[in-house]
Amino acid sequence: MLEINFTDEQIAILEKLDNTIDSNELTQWLNKAELNSDELVTLLSASNALYRAGKPIINDEQYDFHISMLRSINHLHPYLNTVEPEVLAESKTVELPQRMLSTEKAYSIKDIEKWLKRISKAAQEIGVSEQDIQIRVTPKLDGYAAYDDGETLYTRGDGFRGQDITRAFKRGLKVAASGGRGLGPGEIVIKKSYFDEELSDIFENSRNLQAAIIAEKKVDENVQKAINEGACVFYPFALLPNKTIIFADVISNFDAIVEEIWNAVDFDIDGVIFETTHEAIKEYMGATRRNHRWQIAFKINEESVEVKVIKVTPQTSRTGRITPVAELVPTKISGATISRVTVHHYNMVKTNGVGPGAIVQIVRSGLVIPKIEKVLKPVEVALPELCPSCQTPLLWESDHLICPNKTDCPAQTENTLIHFFKILGNNDGFGPKVIEKLSNFGMKRIHEIYSIKVHQFVIYGFGDKTAQNLSDQLQASREIEVEDWRFLSAFGVSRLGGGNCEKLLQHHTLVELFDLSAEEMIKIDGFAQVSADAIVEGLANIKEEFFKVYELGFNLAITPKESENENLDSPIAGTVIVFTGSMQLGSRGNMEKQAKSLGAKVAKSVTGNTTYLVTGEKVGETKINAAKDKGVNVLSEQEYLELIG
Repeated sequence: MLEINFTDEQIAILEKLDNTIDSNELTQWLNKAELNSDELVTLLSASNALYRAGKPIINDEQYDFHISMLRSINHLHPYLNTVEPEVLAESKTVELPQRMLSTEKAYSIKDIEKWLKRISKAAQEIGVSEQDIQIRVTPKLDGYAAYDDGETLYTRGDGFRGQDITRAFKRGLKVAASGGRGLGPGEIVIKKSYFDEELSDIFENSRNLQAAIIAEKKVDENVQKAINEGACVFYPFALLPNKTIIFADVISNFDAIVEEIWNAVDFDIDGVIFETTHEAIKEYMGATRRNHRWQIAFKINEESVEVKVIKVTPQTSRTGRITPVAELVPTKISGATISRVTVHHYNMVKTNGVGPGAIVQIVRSGLVIPKIEKVLKPVEVALPELCPSCQTPLLWESDHLICPNKTDCPAQTENTLIHFFKILGNNDGFGPKVIEKLSNFGMKRIHEIYSIKVHQFVIYGFGDKTAQNLSDQLQASREIEVEDWRFLSAFGVSRLGGGNCEKLLQHHTLVELFDLSAEEMIKIDGFAQVSADAIVEGLANIKEEFFKVYELGFNLAITPKESENENLDSPIAGTVIVFTGSMQLGSRGNMEKQAKSLGAKVAKSVTGNTTYLVTGEKVGETKINAAKDKGVNVLSEQEYLELIG
């Protein structure tokens, strides 16, 4: 039997719906083989409200299963012809400038084949040749649906009426891909990489944060910082990366197309959208009240299993946080055997009863790391009291158990060393296995690693050839040029990733940063009080070790100061440049650094705001033509070098 332990937040959301829904009834209905239409609609409405609020009780596949149950009872039921609303706090609704519909779902290639047959049939009926049909493929963003008419930003609401959330733009929300306002429908989303690095410890999932972006009350400080740094954006569908293919190639290249588009953006997506671009076919096929007939979303089935927890193992990270890892009875799911899964934090372990003997539901799709969807049978849990690495008593910090022993905890020191060499990125010798071996011989600090001589590596158990190679790698890592922001980021200060390091170094030198106060830091755009306090404290903690390493004489490329960039008199100052292909006269990384030093902004993908696309070898005509269609100047490597003199 499926058991759901509703949280207070979930119950509060349910109580806001038109008809108060009893959580016990929902649990009963989720376990019933047959439901009547009223029960199904109530269940579906509640599930949608909880999903939109970032507190889901069922996954997409289960939701669509109950939709199909309702359709089998009454395919004309009004719920089937309405758009699932984006639920927001009670507020006045306004009419949308344009209808915003849901998208028909497909969970298999057979579903896509059926949809293609409908497209083909419609084409025949209006005299359009199959050779003239093209299909556009885009990522299906998993965000907060909205519509921007240039003056007002609306929630999708019920597809006809939404709410005015223009306040999000007033808070600094940017349009993705350097786009402008007024591009119509899109999604409010946050970059996956930013969320994982900066916010995953604060918000349980990105949907919680998306709702916070448009909240009527004051915006959370962490959310505002993400907005300021351009990590939270409104992404118009018109600017999404896309691939247009001929009708006949959809099925023959299906897997490759889906994989390419699935990985095209640094945002959460929950499917891939296929749509015909032929205007006559689109007009002929039209739409239901719920979705366009000429469009479909392919979603990967999430397979779920119920599995027993054997034990929960604590692991100490480089920051001192204790990560709970659930060891499971080995179970096969989506073609892989799963025996362990990470739990978010120890408050989740305590709150949800994740311990030996608990029964959990694990969800995994082909492109997603396995995760605990829900706890079906909670148990009493015993929380660790001591750090598993150094036996120091643990402390609570928000939702996390923390080891406060920053200097002598083996796990923290070892993981800090691994992090340093990984982020520094200019030598190949010092991976996790080498660091583990050195740690076992008492190496705790970065500067200690650099003091090891060849004969000492041999004493530590490395062969003569390996020992010499490791020594050479250490020497090379000091001589090979590395950006100063990357060097600083390698020390692993909390909230001081590469982007923030570069931003600080545009205003201060490396040495000056250690005397910077939080008050001075928050004067720099993008740094709030909480972040500044944490960074100042973190810099103080690493100061002694930092200067011991810094004084070893690394070849650091200095970040240009913001004031220098503003006054640069170069032919590419203020332009936006994308480099692509294999360069022959220099590495792409060096060319990007040089362009930045000359006042240009370097981007990774071509948009309407790109000034130059600089092409090396092996660049396809399609990419070049697409750039030209956007008005971008396409230069060969040699033409670019001549341009900058």
